[in-house]
Amino acid sequence: MPRFAALDLGSNALRLRIVEAHAPAPGREQLSLLPEASPSFREVTSLRAPVRLGSEVFVTGRLASASIGQACSALRDFRQAMDLAKVDVYRATATSAVREAANGATLVERARREAGIELEVIEGVEEARLIQLAVVRRLALSDRRALLVDVGGGSTELTYLDRGRNAFAMSLPVGTVRLLETYLRGAKTVDRTRQKLLFEGVDRALAEALPQLRKVPFELVVGTGGSVDTLSELCPVKGGHAGYPRAVDVGVARTLLNKLFGMTVEQRRDGFGLRPDRADTIVTATSIFLRVAEMFKATAIVAPGVGLKEGILEELVDKYFDRWDKESETRTVVDACVRLGHRYGFDQPHGELVASFATSLFDDMASVHRLGERERLILRAAAVLHDVGDYVRYDGHHKHSYYLIQHADIMGLTPDERGLVANIARYHRKSPPDPSHPNFRDLDKDARAKVRSLAAILRIADALDREHLGKVKGVKAEIDNAKRRLTLHVDGDEDRELEEWTVRAKSELLRDVFDLEVVIAGAVTRPSVRSDASVAPAATPASRPPAK
Repeated sequence: MPRFAALDLGSNALRLRIVEAHAPAPGREQLSLLPEASPSFREVTSLRAPVRLGSEVFVTGRLASASIGQACSALRDFRQAMDLAKVDVYRATATSAVREAANGATLVERARREAGIELEVIEGVEEARLIQLAVVRRLALSDRRALLVDVGGGSTELTYLDRGRNAFAMSLPVGTVRLLETYLRGAKTVDRTRQKLLFEGVDRALAEALPQLRKVPFELVVGTGGSVDTLSELCPVKGGHAGYPRAVDVGVARTLLNKLFGMTVEQRRDGFGLRPDRADTIVTATSIFLRVAEMFKATAIVAPGVGLKEGILEELVDKYFDRWDKESETRTVVDACVRLGHRYGFDQPHGELVASFATSLFDDMASVHRLGERERLILRAAAVLHDVGDYVRYDGHHKHSYYLIQHADIMGLTPDERGLVANIARYHRKSPPDPSHPNFRDLDKDARAKVRSLAAILRIADALDREHLGKVKGVKAEIDNAKRRLTLHVDGDEDRELEEWTVRAKSELLRDVFDLEVVIAGAVTRPSVRSDASVAPAATPASRPPAK
């Protein structure tokens, strides 16, 4: 059987888990919301190295040289274990400590050179996605609303699941090591002044998510991370909670925390049998979980016993056996784009219609652009969000769209992919991509080519809904290679003169990229045009749109 490895470089420790897995029985469809749908795992190796990468980062902004050296030593051991186990596929991720460190790239480069491990620095929203995947595979949540709380060393990920589907996700800069280094450094016990500072720090971080979370009802709080597993042993709910066997009793945890405040690290370690690197962070971890539970009047926190590593393994195994739910993956990204659009009051019907046109054109032009499914999804995301910059100001809104997308969290997209989405939206109108533009210049050669190709398609798709009135219902493209012509077959209202005019006006980039002249079959009229719809034919005062 093939073997898989997940490496998690957290702020408090480094972890490796190796499993072997076999494919589900033939004929069974992969249903991501059913825990029994996952291929069976058999653990081969599990290692943990107590390297606290976050010990200096959250104070100085840099990884300590000693921490980098210790991490590389641990990674060499992990590499040896992976080689010994003959791992077929692995994924190594680093989270908030490396993500925030000014010298994080040093660790990434040394991991590659010294241990032969390709280390991926992931964002908080990607952490949330992978943890969510692990949780829904472990717990039956298809008929419940749940708040997932993953407390790590440097950050806390909050995810709201509505009957198994992601409806909200946010990564907050509050974690066990971060709080320890900020408020409790050098303290043997935690006096009332430090307790107050600690709670205020937690509340300040949680305040960013409260407006969103107070709008949504949920009946279950689920905790992930090593600390909640420890708490479920120290403060268990007898008989489980809501049908789940392992859970933390919030009332008992509150009593425990008060006791922990008055103990030294050594007393916590000896009194409760904790590892040294858990004995100090158990105070800050318990504080975070309790504040979340108290804010939403939860009496228990379910502890499924899974986390980032398990989410990584679920995805690796599914993709290896070609059982990955691509439709669900697409829905995750599109739903995240729609949520972002709502934050900025976007025109959702227009965005979704343009996305429909763009993906239709993408499919029909496959023979000339030669891009794949991932680029199709990136184009769809850019089409949905291309006008979010209107929130800032209509004039120059394409540039504002770039900024808002580039600095947003879009679950399911990597930072590089989000950069592509932002650039494609940036060039849906006005000037074409140009190396003199910093945002475009900073892309590599392959990314530039993708932006040019996908922006050219988006311009045509956007032009087809020029007035945001849905006059065009559908479009099909036909390529005549001999004549170097792209013919658009448009369905919709007969009164679409302005849309057709705008298509011609915005077709210059597509002509430059693909060497195809754009024509419209059965066009209503054929007026002369100037580039990028800078001048439009007359429209009635009530319907005259701004220049797109």
